[in-house]
Amino acid sequence: MKPLSRYALPLLLVIAVLGSFSYLQLEASALFSREGLAHMGEYATGFLSPDLSAPHLRAIGYGALETLAMSAIGTLLAALLGLLLALPAAGRFGLVGKGGARLLLNALRAIPELVWAALMVLAAGLGPNAGTLALALHTAGVLGRLFAEALENTPSAPGDALRLAGSGRVTAFCYGTLPGLWPQLIAYSLYRWENNIRMASVLGFVGAGGLGQMLYMSLSLFQEAQASTVILAMLLMVLAVDALSGWARQRWVRA
Repeated sequence: MKPLSRYALPLLLVIAVLGSFSYLQLEASALFSREGLAHMGEYATGFLSPDLSAPHLRAIGYGALETLAMSAIGTLLAALLGLLLALPAAGRFGLVGKGGARLLLNALRAIPELVWAALMVLAAGLGPNAGTLALALHTAGVLGRLFAEALENTPSAPGDALRLAGSGRVTAFCYGTLPGLWPQLIAYSLYRWENNIRMASVLGFVGAGGLGQMLYMSLSLFQEAQASTVILAMLLMVLAVDALSGWARQRWVRA
């Protein structure tokens, strides 16, 4: 029985893969034929000569700034909204407020950024506004949950001491709880900003502006050289933001 149970799962996986090929009607022979491989090689070769002309580089620079602005504003709005929702989600306003806030946070982050972007394009029109709102709504759900867990794990003694001394709830939170919580909030926000840079580059595929929209247009028109330049710009921008975020965490959070 043991050998049979040991090989049952791999056998089921092989059957599932073969069944998937049959169900999807994938023509592996056409894909890996000489003609198919020649077409794929010709298409891939077009990416080896990026378009470095001045007009195209200027357009990429504008798109990169647009993508950075979308991610930065979206993350800032998400951090503010997430902090507001994290207070009731951490139980600061009773069980009813905690349940309602957690339900809203779950709903915000359950919907992917691309779906939010498609909805925001219908509501706000094509362009970076839709992308910014999409990033803000989804990231608010993620950061709100992280902020709420950080609030629950933060010692309440400093805030309670200030309230016993006669301070109000807002003052006790700002001077008693927030200083110990601030490094975690910054670290979470910077990490989500890194993710939003990448996602802002993708949201353009649904018309939300930025480099993603340029890449979508280039690929739609089979302009491999222009698409290659956009991909290189995305890579450089992500590397730069990762380095900046790492430096900021090292300087502000760990210090």
